[in-house]
Amino acid sequence: MLADDHTILVEAFRKLFEPHFEVVGTVSDGRALLEMAPQLKPDVIIVDIGMPLMNGLEAASRLKELIPAVKLIFLTMNEDPDLAVEAIRRGASGYLLKSSAASELIRAIQMSLRAKSYITPKIARGMQRAFINNPGPRARAKTLTPRQREVVHLLAEGKSMKEVADVLNVTPRTVAFHKYRIMEVLSLKTTADLIQFAIKSRILVT
Repeated sequence: MLADDHTILVEAFRKLFEPHFEVVGTVSDGRALLEMAPQLKPDVIIVDIGMPLMNGLEAASRLKELIPAVKLIFLTMNEDPDLAVEAIRRGASGYLLKSSAASELIRAIQMSLRAKSYITPKIARGMQRAFINNPGPRARAKTLTPRQREVVHLLAEGKSMKEVADVLNVTPRTVAFHKYRIMEVLSLKTTADLIQFAIKSRILVT
């Protein structure tokens, strides 16, 4: 099963896989993945980290509870070894980059079916350092107020500021202020940075 919000890539991967494996379904967001995977019961899911509605890491955590035997292989553009470490902690069997060779991805799937793990060599060394040296994001998360953590959680799930405001029963301007303060406190520059922080600090863990 393929989970990625880039339609052209999904179709390319489908054509790549079909001579070797049966592709039982594709989805373009994390919530659809949670809904469809238990019905389709794939052996392996290829999943991106950055997806709408729910990111791939959060979806993976919930999937491992729903269908523990499923093999999860992350295929992403993100070369951050901390995210790769987090993916493995959440039960992933593999972590590859979208720049990896096609043969590498097929090998990772084959290895996962034999209950083995595969990490692309491009980030494996960085992961070793990340396992040892990175308590940082969780410590920084403790500097946030409970309301700020709620805002981070909702924004990282892909909600707009208006949607966050509706959930928290406040104005969009209030959410914008909270976001500004959060970014300032954590020294973050973009929404993508905020999402990565939420994942690394496990704010998204339920």
